[in-house]
Amino acid sequence: MATTIEIAPAKTEVGNYFVSNYPAFSQWKPEHLPSVAEALNQAPRTDAALGLYFHIPFCRKRCKFCYFKVYTDKNASQIELYLDALIKENEIYSRQPALQGRQLRFAYFGGGTPSYISDKQLRHLVEGLSRHVSWENAEEVTFECEPGTLRKSKLETLKEIGVTRLSLGIEHFDDAILEANGRAHLSPEIYEAYQWAREVDFPQINIDLIAGMMGESEERWRDTVRRAVELEPDSVTIYQMELPYNTPISQDMIKLGLDSPIADWPTKRRWVDYAFEQFEARGYSVASAYTIATTKKPCRFIYTDALWHGGDMIGLGVSSFSHFGGVHFQNAHSFEEYVRLLESDQLPLLRALALTPKQMLIREMVLQLKTGALDGEYFLAKFGVDVWSEFQDAYEGLEAEGMLNRDGDQMIALTRRGLLQVDSFLPKFFEPESRLVRYA
Repeated sequence: MATTIEIAPAKTEVGNYFVSNYPAFSQWKPEHLPSVAEALNQAPRTDAALGLYFHIPFCRKRCKFCYFKVYTDKNASQIELYLDALIKENEIYSRQPALQGRQLRFAYFGGGTPSYISDKQLRHLVEGLSRHVSWENAEEVTFECEPGTLRKSKLETLKEIGVTRLSLGIEHFDDAILEANGRAHLSPEIYEAYQWAREVDFPQINIDLIAGMMGESEERWRDTVRRAVELEPDSVTIYQMELPYNTPISQDMIKLGLDSPIADWPTKRRWVDYAFEQFEARGYSVASAYTIATTKKPCRFIYTDALWHGGDMIGLGVSSFSHFGGVHFQNAHSFEEYVRLLESDQLPLLRALALTPKQMLIREMVLQLKTGALDGEYFLAKFGVDVWSEFQDAYEGLEAEGMLNRDGDQMIALTRRGLLQVDSFLPKFFEPESRLVRYA
């Protein structure tokens, strides 16, 4: 008998919704750290994609919906201490046997707010990193920016260091909503930064939006979508706001017993669908559950494509996550501990988990479902598994609910309805022990 799909509750409550990895982060443990050394000492997997993620955890202010490790109280000398630690961590990894002879396919500067650091600090960081790694031939170098931290000179610096994909964290165009949700920038800074970015001429400019921020309304969302369309970005990433436990909004709800101030899930899905429709009407195509891209020029998403197909990524920086050689691991969560360990010439590792072959299959399958299509031949070739047969109850249940269709023997295609709520049903493919634990 097919299983019954468990659609996410209508109300946006405290907890994780977005599935970014598998198994659940809460299952990663310090006792599994020896598996990291084993992975780093194996022979180089030159056939696998390799990327580096650089975590720059500094911000002008902390957004009320933010669940990342960020700092708003660090001065210039502390930032420079951190950047030196980041350079040192990169140098230690460059010595590991498993990375010898491997070329970067992508590099990603994320945050926090990477664009918060000064031009001088940025050049110091890149010069230090470049002594041990080169992204000169990488297919994609992404840099996240908060509009209010940008000047044209800084964007020119980013172009000079090889950034190919600029990602602007716009989130919304309504100043009242930006202020209510704790964003540091306002709409005039959005337009100024975007104009500079176009003048500098990056190969791909992405903008981020969030559906369902505090204070959102039908009228305000439609106006934000209209303004986003008018900018004609190369790609757009649209998130549906969730409330992980460590966000300021969630903590207020827990400590003060407040009701959720966030739009419910059906409303957020409808708003994202509206945005998709507006962009599609102007020649864009839907690339995943969260992304739309212009068809006027090539737009690629190497970072997610590589990760969702089992590629290796080393995350550098405090609290960063890595996936390498079939092992998940995370860095120290404390700024001081992160720096201390690197000053002692040690990798700043906190916890890890070595994946079983089945867990690697599930991880790739649930992540690739986010693209809206799954090629069963890929999993037959790589894992020797017919995924429809292996997870038949879950797939047939989703098919009966109108979430997806089977196209021939090996292709699975999500419907628009399924794509808009894919994260709500991905746990149906998890192993039982991962369904019963807190995700993060």
